[in-house]
Amino acid sequence: MATDSLSIENRAALLRGSYLFHGLDAEVLGRVAQLALPRDLAAGQPLFWQGDEGDALYGVTAGLVRIWLTGPDGKELTLNLMEPGDFFGEIALLDGLSRSANASALSDSRLIAIKRREFLGLLEREPRLAQHLIELLCERLRITTDRISDAVFLDLASRLAKTLDALATAHGRTTEKGTLIDAKLSQSALAQLLGVTREAVNKQLKVFAKAGLVTTLGGKMVVLNAAGLRERGQMKG
Repeated sequence: MATDSLSIENRAALLRGSYLFHGLDAEVLGRVAQLALPRDLAAGQPLFWQGDEGDALYGVTAGLVRIWLTGPDGKELTLNLMEPGDFFGEIALLDGLSRSANASALSDSRLIAIKRREFLGLLEREPRLAQHLIELLCERLRITTDRISDAVFLDLASRLAKTLDALATAHGRTTEKGTLIDAKLSQSALAQLLGVTREAVNKQLKVFAKAGLVTTLGGKMVVLNAAGLRERGQMKG
């Protein structure tokens, strides 16, 4: 389905399935959906750069969008992977300041965009939206806290296992061999997400493969033993 054919009803359904707008009545959802404009991104195409004007909230309808930072030495750090149903850009949307990170498509993606000026006007008339935004930001803070905790207390094997398990849950497709992760992520992308080197990820994936937890198929990861991978993700060292 082309992005420009996404009806108001379909946009409202996307909003309804998101944490940000879940629980709002049909009338309010319809008003928000009317503000949503379509946007297509090709694989590798940037959506915005750190420092750009924060003028819109984005929701993913298809594909995978990477949120990331670049350090002074050029090293990249992946902060999050946004999947269908996910919304991002809340900080810049609310405070009007510049973007705090970069965003680009990891695969061909379809999005909807809600412009800041129009959204703030609706927000003033609908205080329930403000409550939902507060709840979302609190959830994001918890997620960030969890990731910091993982980085401090979990070894690379556990963090990689948790990441692969989450990707299999979000993008997994059942095959004869196991759960195929449809999102094609390179070892370099996984390394950036975990804040380690590609070589470290490669070494750990070989350990997982030898243990019968994962394998590769056509450049994509296949989870062979979901229970074993999940158990490894819960180990502390």
